[in-house]
Amino acid sequence: MRTLAMLLLLVVVAVAGYLARPHLDAWRAASDDTLARAGAHAKYQCAMHPQIVSDEPGICPICQMKLQRVDEAAPARVAAAPGGARTPLFYRHPMRADVSSPVPAKDEMGMDYLPVYEDDAAPAGNVPGRAGFRLAPARQQLIGVTRGRVERRRLDSEIHAVGTVAYDPTLYQALFEYREALNARRALGDAALSEAQRGADAIVRAATLRLRQLGLAEQQIRDATAGGQSPVDLLLPAKTAWVYAQVYEYEMGTVHPGQTVSITAPAQPGRTYDGRVVTVDPILDPKTRTARVRIQVPSADASLRPESFVQATIHVPSGDVVAVPADAVLPTGERHIVFLVLGEGTFEPRAVHLGREAGGYYEVLEGLQPGDEVVTSANFLIDSESRFRAALATFSAGRRSAGDAAAAHGAAVPGLGAPP
Repeated sequence: MRTLAMLLLLVVVAVAGYLARPHLDAWRAASDDTLARAGAHAKYQCAMHPQIVSDEPGICPICQMKLQRVDEAAPARVAAAPGGARTPLFYRHPMRADVSSPVPAKDEMGMDYLPVYEDDAAPAGNVPGRAGFRLAPARQQLIGVTRGRVERRRLDSEIHAVGTVAYDPTLYQALFEYREALNARRALGDAALSEAQRGADAIVRAATLRLRQLGLAEQQIRDATAGGQSPVDLLLPAKTAWVYAQVYEYEMGTVHPGQTVSITAPAQPGRTYDGRVVTVDPILDPKTRTARVRIQVPSADASLRPESFVQATIHVPSGDVVAVPADAVLPTGERHIVFLVLGEGTFEPRAVHLGREAGGYYEVLEGLQPGDEVVTSANFLIDSESRFRAALATFSAGRRSAGDAAAAHGAAVPGLGAPP
C-alpha cells in the first residue's frame, strides 16, 4: 500500500514538472535578460575613494583595492517634488563636497550619497570660497545656532602694564646739558658774531634732539626748563613721581597723552595712585618690542621710591562705535568673517574690517550696520556648511559646462570620477 502511494506521488510530480517546464523556461529567459540589462548599467566604485567610478571591474588607482559593483538606481527611486519629478544632477558624498558619483553610492561609513538637484546649487557669496545657504529651523536648533545684534556702544578698555618709579641719570644729564645750551645762547646776545650764534643754535638743537630721542615731548621739554624748574624735581620723586610703564607695540595706537592711569605698588598694599600719561617714547625697545610710557603721578608724601615696581592700568576711553559680538567673528587667517542672518533660515557670509576689541565686542570699521543680526554660536558648523555649498556650486557649474560642451560636440559626459 505504501509502495503504491509513493508511485502515485512520483507520477504526479513528473506530470506537474512536464506541464510547468515551458513557464519555467520563460521565467529563466526573462531573468537572464533582466540581469543582462542590469549588468549593462552597473558601475564599479572604490569603497575608500568614492570619487573613483568605472564602467568595468578593476582596481582603485589610489589604494589598489578592488572596485565594488554599484547598480544604477531605478527611476522610481528619484525623489519627486511638488509639481513634477526632479532628476538629480549627480550624487555627493555626505561629508565631502568634492567627492561625487554619477550614480547612487555609499560612503566608507555606509551612508548613502545625497542627490544634488539643479536648485540645490548655492548662490555665490561675497567671501571667496563660501556661499550663502538656507537651514531649516529644526537643523539650527540641533546644532545650537544662537544670534546677536550689531549695535552702537562704547568700547572703553584698559591696558595693563608693568613699570618702575623713574630714576634716570641719563635723562637728568641730557636735561642739564639742554639748560646749559640755552643759557649759553642767551649769554651771547645779539652782539655776538653770526658764526658764534649759529654754533650756539646748533648746540641747542642737538640737545633738543637728544631729549626727543629719550622720549620727552616738546611741551615736556619746555616745562622742564620753564620757571627755573630743576630736573631733579622731574626725575626724582618729590611731590610728583614719574613712572615708566612698558606697553606692547600693538597697544601703542591706543595710548595718548592725557589719559588717566591707576597705579598700584606692591610696597604700598591697598593704595592706588592716580596719574596721567604725559608722553609715549617714539622709539621701540628692539628686544621686548615695547614702548615706554611716561606717567606723572602726584605723591605728596613721597611714598613712591625710585626703581620701585608698580602696576599701571591705563584707561582708554571710546566714543560710540558700531560693535559686533566677539563670538560672531570667525578669523580665517586671511580675513575676519561673520555670518549674517537674513531671515527665513538664510545665512550669508560677510567679510568685515575690525578695529579694537573690548568687553567682548569688536569695533566694526566696515562690513556691518547697526541692527544686523549675526550668528554667535555654532560658527564653525555654519562655516563648514557655507564652504560645502560653495564647493557644490562650483562643482555643479563645472558639470553643467562640461555637459554643454559635450552636447555641442555630440558626445556624452563621462561618468568616471577623477581622483582628487
